[in-house]
Amino acid sequence: MAKETDGPALDGRSVARDYYDSADADAFYQTIWGGEDIHVGLYGGDPGMSIKDASRKTVAAMARRPARLSPGAKVLDIGAGYGGAARALAREFGAHVTCLNLSTVENERNRRLTSAAGLSDLISVVDGSFDAIPEPDASFDVVWSQDAILHAPDRRAVLAEVARVIRPGGDFIFTDPMQTDDLADAERLRPIYDRIHLPDLASVGFYRRELSALGFEEVDVAIMTEELGAHYARVRDDLAMRRDELNKAVSDAFVDRMIAGLKHWVDGAAHGLLVWGILHFRKK
Repeated sequence: MAKETDGPALDGRSVARDYYDSADADAFYQTIWGGEDIHVGLYGGDPGMSIKDASRKTVAAMARRPARLSPGAKVLDIGAGYGGAARALAREFGAHVTCLNLSTVENERNRRLTSAAGLSDLISVVDGSFDAIPEPDASFDVVWSQDAILHAPDRRAVLAEVARVIRPGGDFIFTDPMQTDDLADAERLRPIYDRIHLPDLASVGFYRRELSALGFEEVDVAIMTEELGAHYARVRDDLAMRRDELNKAVSDAFVDRMIAGLKHWVDGAAHGLLVWGILHFRKK
C-alpha cells in the first residue's frame, strides 16, 4: 500500500523511517490493516470484503507468477513491512525469505510474528534500505515488493540494486502506486507528492525502460487501478468508522490527516491520474 507520511520535507528515506516508527502509524496499521500486510488489496468488486482478506488475495495473486517460487527458493522482500507476505511464502511454498525494511518498529513486530508462526528458520529480518541492499550479487531467485518503491528518493538506485542481487532467470515481482505515463498536469497530484515528500511517482513506462536497460524482460504487467481506489476508500471508511476505538492509541490529528490524505489517492485513481497493478519482470 502507499503509506502516508507527515512531517517536514526531509529526504524520503528519513521521512519514511520516522513515519513507520511512530506510535500513531504502528497502531493504525495494526488496528485497521490487521498488522500483517500494508499494501493494496484485491476486492474484485466486493466492497464488503475485509481489508485483511483483500490484502491476502494480493499476496496469493502475486505468488502464482514467479517460476522459481518453490521449496528452497531464496526470496528477497524489499520494504517488507510486518512480513505478512514473507510468512505466506515461507508457509505455503517453503521459500527462504529475507525481509529488508528500514522501520525498526515494523521489523521487531515482524520478528515476533514470525517466531510465533514457527517460521524463524525460513525468514530473516534485516534492518536496511533497498537502495543499498546488504546482500551479495546474484543471491536471490525472486525479488518481491509491495507498494514500497514509491517512497524511494532514488528509484533508479533501487532497481539497480534489484538487478545486482537477482540471479539470471530470476523473477522481480512487485506492485507500486504510480502516476500515468501521459500525465499532463503533475500539479494535480501535488497533494500526494507532498505527503510522501518526493517530487513525483514512478510510472509503468519508467519501470519498463529502466528494467529493460538493466537486463530484464517483461513477463506481465497486470493493471488493476480500480483496486487502488477501492482499497483506499475502504481504509478511509473503516478509519472514520472506528476512530473512537483508536483514541487511546492514535491522535485525533493523525486520524484527520490520514482521512484527508486517503481521499487524495481515491480521487487520483477516479480521475485517471494514478495507475496500480502487479508488475512481473525476469532477469535475462
